[in-house]
Amino acid sequence: MRRAELAASLGGCILVIISLVIIWAARLTVPRELYVSELGAEGMLTAGWFEAALLLIVVGGSAIAWAGRRVRSNARALRAWTPAISLWIGCALFLFASQVTCTAGCPLPYGSTFNLQDFLHTLAAVFAFAAACWAMLQSSFARNHRVLAVFSRVTGILVAVIAGTGGLFSLFRFEQELGSRMEFVATTLAIAWLVVFGAVLAARLVRVAPAGSAVHEPQKAVSEAH
Repeated sequence: MRRAELAASLGGCILVIISLVIIWAARLTVPRELYVSELGAEGMLTAGWFEAALLLIVVGGSAIAWAGRRVRSNARALRAWTPAISLWIGCALFLFASQVTCTAGCPLPYGSTFNLQDFLHTLAAVFAFAAACWAMLQSSFARNHRVLAVFSRVTGILVAVIAGTGGLFSLFRFEQELGSRMEFVATTLAIAWLVVFGAVLAARLVRVAPAGSAVHEPQKAVSEAH
């Protein structure tokens, strides 16, 4: 089981890093400002690459969540379910968003060009980000690993504030260029957090002695003792 968890955490990190590289490579091919979802919009040359990036996040994020499924928050209000479940929810929503893309131009959530397909994609993307932020918040109160806890807390707050502000800029047609850049920054931070989370799990697993060590010892370093 330890080897499977190590493979899941390392493999997940690799897939998620590749997804981030694809997203930024696709972004650099577009000579104008745009929001992240528009990379996958109908008619965009980057649509196929963006779909692949989202699917890599789904597979990699799910693998990391499985490796960290025993991690629990130490805060009573946050431990109704584990960070892994939050990550799986986010991955499921990203899977949906990868298949139900926004229409050409990714119209704002009002006006005659905004339709049901755009609504469903936007809703899935927003709740996927929310689930990721919740996982960060839960991990920020994980026990016995101060560095990961602080990193999760700071990253969660930054992602929520930056993505939320960028979304509001788009909604009110205010500083949309800045808003689009903020969304890419928030996306990068969220993916980076997932990589760090997986890397921490992998590092703990590597340090566990093959013989005489509890299988779940690395998880205890970031979870609530029972």
